[in-house]
Parts: sequence; structure tokens; C-alpha cells
Amino acid sequence: MKRIQIIAAPLLAASLGLAFQGCGSSQANEEARKAAPKTEALATETITLQKQQLTSSLNIPGELIAFQQVDLYAKVSSFVKKLHADVGSEVQQGQILATMEAPELNAQVTASESRLQAQEALYQASNANYERLLETSKTPGTVSQNDLDVALAKQKSDLAQLEALKSARREITDTRNYLEIRAPFSGVITARNVSNGAYVGPSGKGSEFPLFTLVEQRKLRLVVSVPEAYTSYLKNNSEVKFTVKSLPDQTFAAKVTRLAGALDTRLRSQRTEMDVFNNNRKLLPGMIAEVAIPLNSGTKAFAVPQSAVLNSTQGTYVIKVVENKAVWAPVKVGSSDAEKTEIFGDIREGDVIVKTANEEIRNASAISHVKPADI
Repeated sequence: MKRIQIIAAPLLAASLGLAFQGCGSSQANEEARKAAPKTEALATETITLQKQQLTSSLNIPGELIAFQQVDLYAKVSSFVKKLHADVGSEVQQGQILATMEAPELNAQVTASESRLQAQEALYQASNANYERLLETSKTPGTVSQNDLDVALAKQKSDLAQLEALKSARREITDTRNYLEIRAPFSGVITARNVSNGAYVGPSGKGSEFPLFTLVEQRKLRLVVSVPEAYTSYLKNNSEVKFTVKSLPDQTFAAKVTRLAGALDTRLRSQRTEMDVFNNNRKLLPGMIAEVAIPLNSGTKAFAVPQSAVLNSTQGTYVIKVVENKAVWAPVKVGSSDAEKTEIFGDIREGDVIVKTANEEIRNASAISHVKPADI
């Protein structure tokens, strides 16, 4: 009996300890739950979708180039006799820029004139002979038909040779006219690579560089490569604004004049040209311009604050609020300005969306507090 009591006492003590331990643990958990601070759902700002006109612009670099530019070379091998223009000279169309000399051409002209005069004399003689024989042949039996045919053939042969010599003289005369270099259009000389007495000729035959470079300055081309995504915003006569670094306080305007009509295969952009009238010559060819292209689609679209667009690894979304639940709606983004962005997708006017979207607002999660915000 004593043994039973000795064994039972430790078992009873152990069970009582476990009971007290479990009771203490439950009580501690309950106290912890009561001590924990109560949290409430934060108020979520929302906006109501409305269509509106979004006005923004795209700033891209452009280049000012001359409306016309040409390198002038000598047509014939010759020596520079006199230069009538220099770098910076403003010249008019047809004005003589340089005079060359080639003594061999003068000799060729003199020789061609002599041959031409001799042939004219031969033609006059053969023509007179044919005319006399023709008049005499009117009397029967005086001139044989063979003599008349021979005289006619001689007259035609001399006439053909006379015309050939006239063409040869014109060719030599035209070549001599190339000894005067004239301006093909009005502009400014931007480069001069020869001096008096220099030997010049066609490119690669005495002239590695052109005699002059002539540039039209009073009318320029503003060339811009517009990325594919923005080509729909520019049409003929669309107006753009641009600035240049040398005149930062001035803004210039230009209108679209020429569109390439195809994308560059390397850059995937469309070459767009605007005509710029530069009568005061403030702008110079070669300047880099900062061009502001207006991104006005002409139609109203849904524009929301940029914070309302959620860019996640799965795509681009806005979070709609439907019956106090979050619904992730996939959208595509259009143009944007400093504050708002155009969106397109499964959205309608009057839809309520979260103003500040983030991934913590999970799809189909409950939104217990909704507070409208102004946009």
C-alpha cells in the first residue's frame, strides 16, 4: 500500500503541473490578444473616369540643314585666273564666282572656226553648181541626169559636213563657257579651297576638293526622326516649336512640309522635314534643335493621374472598384503629360478606379473604405 502511494504522488504532481501550465498559456494568449492594438482599413482615394482632352508634347532633337547645298567643281582642266568670291560672300544666282583659263581651248576654238569657214565655202560652191545644173537641165538634152544626181549628192555631202563642224564648234564653245564658274542659286559661300593660279579640273582629276561650297541660308530644313509610336500626331502643315542652344531665350516655329511616308529600317522612325524661313540669318545650317511636337490626338480619351497606373511584372493595370472589391483591369497607355496619362482598355466612363494603385491592393480584395478624390 505504501508503494502505491509513493508511485501515485509523483504522477499526481506531474498532471497538476501540466494543467496549471496549460491554463497559464491560454490566459497569456488571451491577454496578448486583448493588448494587441486594433487596426482599421485605411481610406482609399478613388476617381471617376471621364473623357477629356489631354494636351502634351514630345521633345526630340532635330537638325537644321541648308535647303540647298552644292559643291562646285571645275568642268574642264584649267588654271584659276581670278576668284570673285570668298568664304562668307553672299552671292546671287548666275553670279560669276571664278574665272579659269585654258589656252588649248582657245586654240581649239580658232581651229574649229577655220574649218567651219572652209566648209561653208565648199558648201556654197557645190550648192551653186547644183543650182546651175538644175536650171540648165530644164532644157532637154543639155545636162544628163547622172551629172545632176552627182551634183546633188555633192551638195548634200557638203551640207552634212558643214552641220557636223557647226556642232563641233558649239561643243568647244560650250566647253570654254565652263571656264566661268557661276552660282546655280543665291546663297552664301561657306568654303573655298583654291587660290589664283591653282590647277583645277573635274573631281579626281586635279581637284580633290571642290572650288567652292555654296549654301542657301535664307531658307532651311528642320529634319526630325519621329519614332513610330508618335507618327500619327504629325501631318502636313502641323506646326511645331523649336529652340537652339545659341539662342536659348527665343522660340521658333515651323510647319511640317514633307513626310517620308515610310519608316527608317534601322531607327524605326519617319523622317519629317519642316521649312524654316531664316531671312535674318540667325539660324545656321548644322545647328541642333530641340523640337517640341504637340501630342494632340484631336479626340477625347480617358486621362488619369500617373499614380493610378500600375506597372507590374504581369502587365499594366488600373484598379477598378466594383461593389467595394478591387478589380485589376488591363490597360494600354497612350500619351502623357507631367501629371496625367491616357489609358485604353476595358474601361467605361463613370468607372471608379483607385487613385494611387499599388500591388498591396490585391485583385478581388475588399475595399471597405472608399473616399472620392478630385482629378
